[in-house]
Amino acid sequence: MITPPAAPPPAPPPAVVRRADATAPLPSEALLQGRKTIEISHNGAVYRLQATRQGKLILTK
Repeated sequence: MITPPAAPPPAPPPAVVRRADATAPLPSEALLQGRKTIEISHNGAVYRLQATRQGKLILTK
């Protein structure tokens, strides 16, 4: 009796790339993802990050 070859195992998820520099800037596009406003939860408080038409950012509590 011949057994068929086993299916290859599923590919592992892509590795998370971490920069050695913990202070490397994070692009605002990575946070906003096409939206004009997002809410950020930090230490039990909710903040709003808003992109203006002039290309500036406003962070409010």
